Amino acid sequence: QVQLVESGGGLVQAGGSLRLSCAVSGRTLSTYVMGWFRQGPGKERKFVASITWSGGSAVYADSVKGRFTISRDNAKNTMYLQMNSLEPEDTAVYYCAAARTSTLGFDSWGQGTQVTVSS
Repeated sequence: QVQLVESGGGLVQAGGSLRLSCAVSGRTLSTYVMGWFRQGPGKERKFVASITWSGGSAVYADSVKGRFTISRDNAKNTMYLQMNSLEPEDTAVYYCAAARTSTLGFDSWGQGTQVTVSS
């Protein structure tokens, strides 16, 4: 497993932007798939986006396509989530997660960072 630490959450007005970071440590990441999930108030945790660490192939939930961009910096062992055109519905605790391969589930999780979008 790896250790994951998120940062960059905060309060922003609707239409604004935030960039979340996820610092990764502990293992070689070449086969890993990294992801962002979120859990809104009273809701289940849901997938937001994922990216392969080696090739950078990204997948997005329909609700964030065109507004959010996932990326990673191999040299810095850091993953990012650039969030633009934020909506109140994006308010949630955002978690980064790691899966050792594309066929395994996400089994390493960060502590989460709060994103609040005001209307």
